[in-house]
Formats: sequence, structure tokens, C-alpha cells
Amino acid sequence: MTQGTPTGWLRDTDPALRWQVERDLLGEPEAVWSATRARVAREGYGARLLSLQDPDGQWAGGSFFPAGWDLEEADRPQPWTATTWTLNTLREWGVEASALGDTAERLARNARWEYDELPYWGGEVDCCINGWTLANGTWLGADVSGLEQWFADHQMADGGWNCAWEWDGATVSSVESTLNVLVSLRYREEAAARGEVRTDAARLRDLRRGGEEYLLERGLMRRTSTGQLIGPFVTEFAYPGRARYSVLRALDHFRRADLLDATLGRAVGPPDPRLAEAVQVVRDKRLPDGRWLQDVRLGGEVWFEVDVPPGQPSPWLTLVGILVLDWWDGAQRT
Repeated sequence: MTQGTPTGWLRDTDPALRWQVERDLLGEPEAVWSATRARVAREGYGARLLSLQDPDGQWAGGSFFPAGWDLEEADRPQPWTATTWTLNTLREWGVEASALGDTAERLARNARWEYDELPYWGGEVDCCINGWTLANGTWLGADVSGLEQWFADHQMADGGWNCAWEWDGATVSSVESTLNVLVSLRYREEAAARGEVRTDAARLRDLRRGGEEYLLERGLMRRTSTGQLIGPFVTEFAYPGRARYSVLRALDHFRRADLLDATLGRAVGPPDPRLAEAVQVVRDKRLPDGRWLQDVRLGGEVWFEVDVPPGQPSPWLTLVGILVLDWWDGAQRT
């Protein structure tokens, strides 16, 4: 942990964040952080989201969009209240699957994708959506094993994925789609490492490493053709990040992937030097008091806000920023 880390400020947060501070930053005993984690489903943000679930297992009456949403209104921002987004949030906050009871079964019976009315746990054609379905199904105990093959079948020649393959005929990957898929593949690997699912670990690892190489070839932030920044969004940090790409989210994936590989007994060397420029972006955005600002807030309807407005220090981003720099700097010292 670096000097000046605002630990007291980070601990004085909702249980959804606090347990992660206790485990990942402070190294508290499991009895401490697991007790805090158990509170997420009973109080604060997690309990509030759980209370908004529909009787049929969905949220806001829809899979990816709320019921009644007009898909033709492209100028309106994506709402974040429907089932997939809510499940993503609860899972990322560490809510135990048992707190959702028979949600997996209710969604299997009642939820259909807006695309072709496909069954919920079978996924659809969007890489990001299928990634979240893989992760959420893994968490809730649904059979999503077929999606592993789907990702193998739809991995592009450059190693990544692109959600536009279906509707725009894209043949080159995108950093955003690739990162969202990687995070979901890693989640399934982590669940397998804990003995929660049976899977082809070697195939998942190979898929993940192909996507990681795609990002590394770009230093997480630059076009291979020109060396220019992929876009201003790559250096803009936001929580909740939803599907939005940033170098902070990408670096956090590589940090977590290292932890996973170490857990599985795989050889873990120092972080890839191609990450160095992205790490410097994170370092340069750190305030003198050790915190990071919320750069942007995504538009679109939410159930309730869980972080600060743009321009204010974000505890969620600060935790990730600290963990990324500690991981990188610790490896440089060994």
C-alpha cells in the first residue's frame, strides 16, 4: 500500500465497496471481510437493488432494456435498470447467489432477449451481452456452458471480439468488446478455480490470452495503424463503468488475471511492459491526497446513484487505482 492511501475514507463506504477494501487493500482476515460482504444483500445498495426485482425474476420487466423501451429511439441514452445490468451490478458487488433464490430458474421461464425473443440463458448475438450472460449464469448456477464454444467460434483473427460483427459486418476487434468478454471469461475461470463450475480450463485460458494480446499490442490505448489514442474515452475514468472501456478497467483485468494465474499455480512473471504507458496514465491522474476523480457519469436511467458526480473524488475508482499501482509497483521491486 502506498503512502497517503485514504484508508479511513475508503472504509467509510457502503458494504458493497467496504468488503473489497478490507480484503484487497487492507488484507483483513477472511472473517472480517466476509462478514461485511454478507451485509451487502441485507443493507445499503445491494439490499435496495434486490428489493426492486420483479416477481418473474426480472428487473424493469426486460432483459437488456426496460419493458416498453423503444429500440428505434437511438438518440436516447441506454437505461441501466433492466435485468442484465442489475445482475452485473449485484455480482460485481459480491452478493452471494443464494440471496437471489430461484432467480436463475425464473429467468429461464420468463426472460427473453429483445433480439429474436431468444431464451435468456442461451445468450444472443452480441459479444458483450453474451459475456455478461456467461458470468451471471456462472454466478447463479444456470447452464451457460454453450457460450464458451460461442466465444471460441466468434473470436476474430486478431484475438479479440467485436459486438458489431453481426449488425455491421466488423472483421476487426474493438477494445471495448474485447475487454468486456475478457472480464467475463476470467470470472468463469475464477469460479472454476473455486470448484463452483466444471469447465475446459485450458480453452478458457487460451481464449483469454488471445484477447489480452490484442489489448497489449495496442498498449491498451493506441491504434496499431497510427499510434494515436484510440479515443479520449480510454483515459476517462467512470464508476459505474458498465460496458465503457478505460485503461483503468483494462489494467484491473490484468491485475486480477495475474492473481488468478497465481492461484492456479501457473507461472506469473512481472506485468507485461506494454502496460507501462497505461499505468502512467493512472498514476498521473492520482490527486495529491491519494484519490482519483470521477471523470464522467454515463447518461441513462438508473435505479439510484451509487457514486459521486463528475469532478469529485470517487471511492470506487480510488480503490481500483490503488490496487493497480500497488500491483505494478510491487512487481517492479521484486
